[in-house]
Amino acid sequence: MAMFRSLVASAHQRQPAAGPAGGDNGLEAQFSCPICLEVYHRPVAIGSCGHTFCGECLQPCLQVPSPLCPLCRLPFDPKKVDKATHVEKQLSSYKAPCRGCNKKVALAKMRVHASSCVKVQEQMANCPKFVPVVPTSQPIPSNIPNRSTFTCPYCGARNLDQQELVKHCVENHRSDPNRVVCPICSAMPWGDPSYKSANFLQHLLHRHKFSYDTFVDYSIDEEAALQAALALSLSEN
Repeated sequence: MAMFRSLVASAHQRQPAAGPAGGDNGLEAQFSCPICLEVYHRPVAIGSCGHTFCGECLQPCLQVPSPLCPLCRLPFDPKKVDKATHVEKQLSSYKAPCRGCNKKVALAKMRVHASSCVKVQEQMANCPKFVPVVPTSQPIPSNIPNRSTFTCPYCGARNLDQQELVKHCVENHRSDPNRVVCPICSAMPWGDPSYKSANFLQHLLHRHKFSYDTFVDYSIDEEAALQAALALSLSEN
């Protein structure tokens, strides 16, 4: 495991590069946060792996007991996350064309410019609506863009996002012995819609733990409650 982590760390070089790569057209992408995909806003860097994110985007990761880097998945010390001053300087130094009006704007001001650029707003208004990656019987929520929902495999409760599905199953089905198909996995291109998990609750809390406790802002007390409920269900069975 230590060797694997060493290889991963060496493969992901500290970012971003010292100078612009790919010309002006590649600057915005080069200085974009891997989480929100927008130009960095108040960037911070993880000390151990060097990966950079918007300070606000990384906040949910810092709320969990054992945080992992959202990009390389290596564990890190939340006390060793520092302000990426070198990136802030580059954001002020470099200019890139607006993706709407093509006007050259300092990267540090790109977000503000894009929010008032008529052409950018037109592009956003014309973005295609959410479409599932594979055919699904789930209704597409009209009032919440880009939100995937699932049906409980035990009782058929509908329109549960991933966090709601975990809580629903722990609270209502922790003693259910039935083997069921994971609706999250089966919705993926690689998913097997016929594979039934022997312990679905344990599968939810481990296989889908990354997006549940890293990108969803919830309290540590809720995590402890879920783990306690799972342990209780295992002991009862």
